[in-house]
Amino acid sequence: MTDYTVLVADDERSIADLYTRWLGEEYDVYTAYDGAEAIEYADDSIDIALLDRDMPRASGDDVLETIRERQLDCRVGMITAAEPDFDVLELGYDDYIVKPIRSPEQLHNIVTTLTQRATYSADIQRLLTLSSKQAALETRMSPGELESRDEYQELIEEVQSLKASLSDTLDGLGDDDLQGELMQSHVASE
Repeated sequence: MTDYTVLVADDERSIADLYTRWLGEEYDVYTAYDGAEAIEYADDSIDIALLDRDMPRASGDDVLETIRERQLDCRVGMITAAEPDFDVLELGYDDYIVKPIRSPEQLHNIVTTLTQRATYSADIQRLLTLSSKQAALETRMSPGELESRDEYQELIEEVQSLKASLSDTLDGLGDDDLQGELMQSHVASE
């Protein structure tokens, strides 16, 4: 078992229990069946939070906001059936994955990716988060929808600016490191 603690929050008990079972042999896992319960678990002991967006008593967005307000050193993955819209640009998650999660390996890869992100500099973490948002939008919206939105254009500009400012760092990393993760952001959202 690793030293990481994962919070799984989903109001569909069967999904929450399945994720908990898949992760339980490798991680300490807390399971919440609604947003209010997830907020109760949100403390310094949580390293990774996997949140559904649409939950009763408090949404995944509310849980995320609480995590950020409490300034917890926690990576957050939204694993949800909610199709991404431009509102995802305002959310402070680290990765956005549209359900379904089809295998234990896929879920473990998501958690591994999030734990690795915690080791990167703030600028690289920001680049990965923005790349995840870009990928989520690009896999769900038409190019015409995207191009007509100022928010998307601003996102693209910020991604390009971060890539340019980090170019020496990015060039020094191999495919198994950050370059692979940037590519994985696009695949995970599909």
